[in-house]
Amino acid sequence: MQKRESLRSDSDRDFDFKPEVGCLSIVVLGASGDLAKKKTFPALFNLYRQGFLLSDEVHIFGYARTKISDEDLRNRIRGYLIKDNDASSAHSEDVSKFLQLVKYVSGSYDSDEGFQLLDKEISEYEVRKNSTEGSSRRLFYLALPPSVYPSVCRMIKRNCMNKSDLGGWTRIVVEKPFGKDLESSEKLSSQIGELFEEPQIYRIDHYLGKELVQNLLVLRFANRFFLPLWNRDNIANIQIVFREDFGTEGRGGYFDEYGIIRDIIQNHLLQVLCLVAMEKPVSLKPEHIRDEKVKVLQSVLPIRDEEVVLGQYVGYRDDPTVPDNSNTPTFATMVLHIHNERWEGVPFILKAGKALNSRKAEIRIQFKDVPGDIFKCHKQGRNEFVIRLQPSEAMYMKLTVKRPGLDMQTVQSELDLSYKQRYQGVPIPEAYERLILDTIRGDQQHFVRRDELKAAWEIFTPLLHRIDNGEFKPLPYAPGSRGPAEADELLSQAGYVQTHGYIWIPPTL
Repeated sequence: MQKRESLRSDSDRDFDFKPEVGCLSIVVLGASGDLAKKKTFPALFNLYRQGFLLSDEVHIFGYARTKISDEDLRNRIRGYLIKDNDASSAHSEDVSKFLQLVKYVSGSYDSDEGFQLLDKEISEYEVRKNSTEGSSRRLFYLALPPSVYPSVCRMIKRNCMNKSDLGGWTRIVVEKPFGKDLESSEKLSSQIGELFEEPQIYRIDHYLGKELVQNLLVLRFANRFFLPLWNRDNIANIQIVFREDFGTEGRGGYFDEYGIIRDIIQNHLLQVLCLVAMEKPVSLKPEHIRDEKVKVLQSVLPIRDEEVVLGQYVGYRDDPTVPDNSNTPTFATMVLHIHNERWEGVPFILKAGKALNSRKAEIRIQFKDVPGDIFKCHKQGRNEFVIRLQPSEAMYMKLTVKRPGLDMQTVQSELDLSYKQRYQGVPIPEAYERLILDTIRGDQQHFVRRDELKAAWEIFTPLLHRIDNGEFKPLPYAPGSRGPAEADELLSQAGYVQTHGYIWIPPTL
């Protein structure tokens, strides 16, 4: 394992950092839950293995209500750290060393006693590391339901804060969903905001940590040939799509409380929309980037009912945890319009669904027809720039070329950048790895700011309330299909031209 000289990245020169001389304590609250086991601890382990978390300056604490020992917690998470394709002795040794950094504290989420014990354990670790009081760093990751955020944050504020007068800090990472509508989100923000300053709060949306999402600003603002094309004069429509080929699979009760719009569209897809549509920021400083994202959200027009199609897959209500009369959509396609100079008249189509015929997440930018089509090739399809977020990360441009041969026949092909082929042997980091590292660095660029969250909920709350009140009904669709046929009709009405006979095939190594 190679030791990194610094936690700073190449772009860190664009914003200021306080010197970080004290030891680092990472507290995973909800340590016995699925999120912590499957995402948080594996991300921490990968950072450790790559040398970003050093054993002589970091300690990890798990906190939950379950009464188990340190070794019990280590055994619970061990299996999620060892991958089937990497069971080497070196990997196993790294796992063992990492798990020795993990300590468990049991306590409730709404009483002082457990958090006082947690603070005692953290303080003893800081003393052992000879950290000067006020210089240590404390990161609290809330892998918990949002309902307990307020009480947990009160307990942290009351019992576990680090003095920050000598460069130390206390930071809070909260997971989505951030409320269920504008009112509940604002209430939650106010409760947390009364306890912590905005620079201390990191609202995590893991989509912002995905490699291809991180690439959007570079693609848009570092490549000359995109700059003149990225506007209403050249782009016909933009699709941002999330598809899963499985249903709720045991999470029906949780999912039914939120639905596909709250679970995927209002946060993940809307965040991607902001990065696709925003203007160039003044610099790469986090606040400059987040300022531009907020401007996009504030320019989105109210959603019209006739530009929304909802669906619910047949069999969804068979889940015993789902009410028999559930009105919760498992599929949604909607058209958003951005009222500004760059995007006036360009439909932004957001589409998400479960139990569909494929699994993928992508951004599809469709350009307008070539004027004066002398090759008579419009029927073959338009030029498109596709950014495939998952699986098989790739970027490719669909364009019309001459078919090889003696005849002048045209065909659609692609210019392709497939990551597995182009960057062989280069690991693509998991989103949680990147975002946790950003939190330690103090870089809030890829986290959701409070006013951004408020603007996002303002867009969707009226529609969500109509669905909750039963005024907007989802259409049934068969599992394994494309979703309701009405969704494809909506895409056509929005001006999307589907390419028939063309299939993108990921290159083989």
